[in-house]
Amino acid sequence: MGRKIVKSMASEQLSHSLSTNGMIADELEEDAVELLEAEASLDYLCNLSPHRYEALYVKQLPEAMLGETFLEKYADHNDPVTVIDKKRNYGVRAAARHPIYENFRVQAFKALLTSLASDDQLTALGELMYQCHYSYSACGLGSDGTDRLVQLVQEMQHSKTSRSAQGTLYGSKITGGGSGGTVCVIGKNCLRSSQQILEIQQRYKAATGYLPILFEGSSPGAGKFGHLRIRRRLPPKQD
Repeated sequence: MGRKIVKSMASEQLSHSLSTNGMIADELEEDAVELLEAEASLDYLCNLSPHRYEALYVKQLPEAMLGETFLEKYADHNDPVTVIDKKRNYGVRAAARHPIYENFRVQAFKALLTSLASDDQLTALGELMYQCHYSYSACGLGSDGTDRLVQLVQEMQHSKTSRSAQGTLYGSKITGGGSGGTVCVIGKNCLRSSQQILEIQQRYKAATGYLPILFEGSSPGAGKFGHLRIRRRLPPKQD
């Protein structure tokens, strides 16, 4: 929905700009028109920069919209996988904002990984993970269990004990590649981090009755287990 609305707004602004100015006056105006043209044909919201979103679109984007209202104005959302329920109220702004800022956070996270290892680096990486988590949850895609785990990490991170002993956990977020129920935690590679993770595990069990499973380290993947080669079976030739 958000992408369709943003594209529509960009098209309207583009038409207004061209009809008002007639001939493009200078190079700056030409650049602005090219930006609007790109945004009017946007394939993915993640390709819209946060500053363009804030400058031109966020104030006009509704917080929520009834499915019927959207269909009356925009006809379709151009998604062959999902169907809009006319009677359902959809959160538009949070769902549009998430991919825009998530792409920026991913790029920032990638850049930080190449910087010098330090507490400041870990703090920034952890903050980005928290922002990812809450942005995802704002779209209605989170769960009580993962929210609780992230909250427990925060409580551990900001506890007096952690602050006085230079805490080792810095952030967390929901993850799992679509399977759900998994939280990734970033921290220092040390015994204290493992102890704090185990304590979070026990706190979660005490609160819910469920003991979370811990995954630690990284799998060697195909380097150890090999790989499968999938070959397409061609139909037999007809004489």
